[in-house]
Amino acid sequence: MSEPIKLTRKDFASDQAVRWCPGCGDYAILAQMQKTLPELGIKKENIVFISGIGCSSRFPYYMNTYGIHSIHGRAPTLASGLKLANPELSVWVITGDGDSLSIGGNHLIHILRRNIDVNIVLFNNRIYGLTKGQYSPTSLQGHKTKSSPMGSVEQPLNPISVAVGTEATFIARTIDTNVKHMGEMFKQAAAHKGTSIVEVYQNCVIFNDGAWSYATDNQTKDDHILELEDGKPLIFGTERDKGIRLNGLTPEVVSLADVSEDELLVHDEDGPASL
Repeated sequence: MSEPIKLTRKDFASDQAVRWCPGCGDYAILAQMQKTLPELGIKKENIVFISGIGCSSRFPYYMNTYGIHSIHGRAPTLASGLKLANPELSVWVITGDGDSLSIGGNHLIHILRRNIDVNIVLFNNRIYGLTKGQYSPTSLQGHKTKSSPMGSVEQPLNPISVAVGTEATFIARTIDTNVKHMGEMFKQAAAHKGTSIVEVYQNCVIFNDGAWSYATDNQTKDDHILELEDGKPLIFGTERDKGIRLNGLTPEVVSLADVSEDELLVHDEDGPASL
């Protein structure tokens, strides 16, 4: 029997010119996906990327796999049908905060609750970029855009909270500046049996630059990012001196100078999304 062909990142790059703005966070996500796929041991012809509408939805053109550029918000529907028709496929949905949480919100929640074996990557830049800068479902209150010149009055959606509410079986969040962590989340999502959703904090340098600066700035990021590890207590901070424990039923941040690690919450990656 012949040895399987070893694929590389270049094997997953198409011949299409990438048409995103210089400096866009989408480049990092694309590069990491192309780097991660060869490690999965899946044939190119068994991988499909399906997108909706938005800047992120150009993604299938840049992958040397099968792909479908579908209609606004409906990528989860196509992905569900494709996976059910051909369970051997590795099916990925590429979507943005507007595509998935506005017009596509209903489709997103139902694929999550049905737990079909599909991987969803949600690019969240808190703005509509393709249509030149309107506020999105994840934009902060008070954010001034072309469609909210006085500031958005709406409460922003938290994609992770939405996923938890559907009792999704794999939920992750990463950021476009931490490519190592991003790649690991893609690998874990691909290995999961059921619907996985990976939210990626992504920077739009044109219409919402610095939306995630607190999580990218070297002076502040370690105090805002907590990397979850199965069986490990929830510890974070620049000096690894903060933790999270329960105060009654409410999580609270505490200093490890004041409490023991034994009092901290411990991450259980197989625990239920809700009780």
